Amino acid sequence: MITIDGTDGGGQLLRTALSLSVVTDTPFRMESIRGARPNPGLGPQHLTAVDVTAELCEAEVTGAEPGSETLTFRPGRDRRSGLAADIGTAGSVTLLFDTILPIATTAETPVLLLASGGTDVKWAPTIAYHQRVKLPLLSTWGLDADIDLLETGFFPAGGGQAVLRTKPATLAPIELDRRGDLERVDIYSKAAETLEAREVADRQAQHALDELEALGFSAEVRQVSYPETLSTGSSLLLRGVYERSLTGVDALGERGRTSEAVAAGAVERFLTVHERGAPVDPFMADQVLVFLALAGGRVRIPRVTDHVRTNLDLLTAFGSDIELAEEPDGCASLTASPIQQSSESGR
Repeated sequence: MITIDGTDGGGQLLRTALSLSVVTDTPFRMESIRGARPNPGLGPQHLTAVDVTAELCEAEVTGAEPGSETLTFRPGRDRRSGLAADIGTAGSVTLLFDTILPIATTAETPVLLLASGGTDVKWAPTIAYHQRVKLPLLSTWGLDADIDLLETGFFPAGGGQAVLRTKPATLAPIELDRRGDLERVDIYSKAAETLEAREVADRQAQHALDELEALGFSAEVRQVSYPETLSTGSSLLLRGVYERSLTGVDALGERGRTSEAVAAGAVERFLTVHERGAPVDPFMADQVLVFLALAGGRVRIPRVTDHVRTNLDLLTAFGSDIELAEEPDGCASLTASPIQQSSESGR
């Protein structure tokens, strides 16, 4: 059994540990879970990830209780193919999908997960980011998965619903060391139906388009929508389509902040990502690590954050042979050999 210190890590450390535990058939004990956070221990969102993963593989779990700072997880050998989870309020659906996706990718049968909670909330990629950036990018190396959005859920009521569907896949080594030229920027904007009269989603999209074109980028508004929601809110995704890669920047509307300000902030962040020159954005720099460990290959990331270092240590603990080479411009290259997977994983 692996013992993991969760003091300096957040929920991502736990989610990655759950994924790798099942894929490699390695039990683990995590101590001081989210110990450095103002509210340490397991919250509802983290507990849902533990519960769903345990159900997926018939795991033995101790410590899966609200506020618990210690968890022991022993993966089982069986696999479930149909799952449902209600995170409650606005807990992130996309972060739950992040936990299950690496496991489902290595499974011998298709997996379906229906999740309820927040689809567009703070501290997590939006559902549009997963649909338009993450899954299409990883499909280049064999990932076979898609997400259907049934209901949008903003903070604080949540109430969103989405379905993750995966098919068995054999990932090819990931090669993301350069991105090529930028072809265009795609704009996806939405706002709650109650904001349609104020044209919030239209204004977000139009202002982003105007600013991008003023900066010399080729841009296109791909989608503007006003779904019915339990909470008022809005979101915006800017997707950079490059010759060899995709990047994404998303933003959420906030009370007291104009649609134009939301769009301007997103454009500013997109410009920063573009100027860094890496083939992945900061979101994907974190999320691609577990897939790099599974498939092997090489990825160039925009910067090495504490979050990245913590996750690299975790990958190493689970047997990943991954090397980090920092570059003078602040970017870094990660090179890995495929991790040894359990025979029960199906690969």
